[in-house]
Amino acid sequence: MKKLICHCGEVEAEIIVPEKLDKILRCNCSFCKRRGAIMSMVKNEQFKIIKGEKKLRIYQFHTKVAKHFFCNVCGVYTHHNPRSNPKMTGFNLGCVDSVDTFSLKDIIVNDGFNHPLDKKN
Repeated sequence: MKKLICHCGEVEAEIIVPEKLDKILRCNCSFCKRRGAIMSMVKNEQFKIIKGEKKLRIYQFHTKVAKHFFCNVCGVYTHHNPRSNPKMTGFNLGCVDSVDTFSLKDIIVNDGFNHPLDKKN
C-alpha cells in the first residue's frame, strides 16, 4: 500500500498497488500535457481518500466524462477517473513520497491527443 499526499497535506489517499508498478504513463492530451504529471492506474476500489475529501475539486472538459481531481488549497492534481475507463483511477505519482518520478524508466505515452472517443476532422 502506498500513500498519496497533495503538496499542502490536506488531501491524502491510500492506494493498493504492487511493489513494482504495472504501468507508468504520461498523457499528451491538451490537459495532461499542460500539467505534466506522471501517473499510474488502479481499479477504483484500490484507491481510497482517507483525508480531505471536502478539499477536493473536480475539473471536467470536452465530453465531461473524465473527472480530474485537485486540492483546492494547494492546487495539486491528485487523481482522475479517465473517460476511456471510469472504473479506474489514475493517480499522480508525484504525490507519492516513496516514488522518485525523476528516476522512473519505461514511461508509456498515452495518446490522449488522438483519443478514440474523439472525432477528428
